[in-house]
Amino acid sequence: MSLSQQQKPKAIGLFTATCIVVANMIGTGVFTSLGFQVVDIKSGFTLLFLWMVGGVFALCGALSYGELGAAMPYSGGEYYYLSRIYHPVIGFLSGWVSVTVGFAAPIAAAAMALGAYFKSVFPLISSPIIALAVVIGVSIIHSKSKTFGSYFQQIFTILKVLLIVVLIVCGLFLAEPQQLGFLPLTGDVNLIFSSPFAISLVYVTYSYSGWNAAVYLASEIEEPEKNLPRSLIGGTLVVMGLYLLLNFIFLYTTPIDQLAGKLEVGSIAANQIFGAFGAKIMGILISFGLISSISSMVLAGPRVTQAIGEDIPLFKMLARKNSQGIPYLAILVQLFIVTVLILTSSFEAVLTYLGFTLTLSSFMTVLGVFVSRFRYPEAHRPYQTWGYPFTPLIFLAISLWMLVYLLIDKPAESLTGMGTLLIGLIVYFVASKNKLGWTSVEEGTDYISAYKTEQK
Repeated sequence: MSLSQQQKPKAIGLFTATCIVVANMIGTGVFTSLGFQVVDIKSGFTLLFLWMVGGVFALCGALSYGELGAAMPYSGGEYYYLSRIYHPVIGFLSGWVSVTVGFAAPIAAAAMALGAYFKSVFPLISSPIIALAVVIGVSIIHSKSKTFGSYFQQIFTILKVLLIVVLIVCGLFLAEPQQLGFLPLTGDVNLIFSSPFAISLVYVTYSYSGWNAAVYLASEIEEPEKNLPRSLIGGTLVVMGLYLLLNFIFLYTTPIDQLAGKLEVGSIAANQIFGAFGAKIMGILISFGLISSISSMVLAGPRVTQAIGEDIPLFKMLARKNSQGIPYLAILVQLFIVTVLILTSSFEAVLTYLGFTLTLSSFMTVLGVFVSRFRYPEAHRPYQTWGYPFTPLIFLAISLWMLVYLLIDKPAESLTGMGTLLIGLIVYFVASKNKLGWTSVEEGTDYISAYKTEQK
């Protein structure tokens, strides 16, 4: 990857980068997962603590990624970092998951959820058609103009946040409060260390996933050494606050037995707050809110594909850009995969094993903070992880805890995730018959030094 390739004019400011993080994080998870948590956990305190732990986990990850992103402010996310910190094969395996299903499956899931919400109000409209229309439209927008795409992302993210704020405020003042306590009780300690809590935490962390979204297009962010860590940390803190308040409102306004085992938690709570007609309006607004989630992932995903194409000659065509500097072929490849997943509805099966592979990838990346400091103590680090070494250790401990429970509770899905990595390994060795663009993190460190010199 040449220096000139990374020195293109920047088009993404701090606000847009933060919007990308917020939009990527707030998807379907927060409106669906609480219903499954209350089946085994009936304590208001424990349920909110669950979302607090998920937020702390995401924040520790964002703080750690901020250091790597500021030191290596180039697009590609985990693919780029793991290739330079460990070995190109480790980075490629992470990128392989991102390129094949890591972004495509969540995009498909968000699009189908959007279609389902819309269909609940307009039954005659086909939800797959709505899902496809939105994904195609958003992909076209982001393949034409970075500036317009940035404004599009900002507007829909602001609308989504306003929707959640309205839901929270109305829930506090319009709904009748339920008889559920939120102060800690004696049995809550046992609940927190129970298997249901650990399994629920997997789904909560999935709801928080996206806290690292800005790293995938770091090369296009203005002053990435400063703005990348700020966008990751600021966006994560905003979402953490919104998630805690939103789940409090769900529990405060709706009887727990009405939520238990239900997927459409947002609609059920809206019905309690606004009535049947208000719930339909909220359904439409939630569907529009999901557009920002789709938009942020359409923006981020192709940058991983582009980075792989710039490093590995076999995939060089996927790095091709248009006159606006946008990797349009990578966007088209992602759109094709998303279309297949929507038409076959196979994304649900894909999402069940994504948790294992994505958690493993982020585990290796945060561990890379320790590895890079040990191997390259002289490397320039404009931002260093706040709370080091405790914050990355907290992230690693929670990740390891979840990986163990996933292996025990969902062995088939976890093994399928490992199978995906094995296929990626085969593809890598076929591709590596051509010379890789990068062969070690030392070259990457020299590249960073050259970048800093030129920037000065």
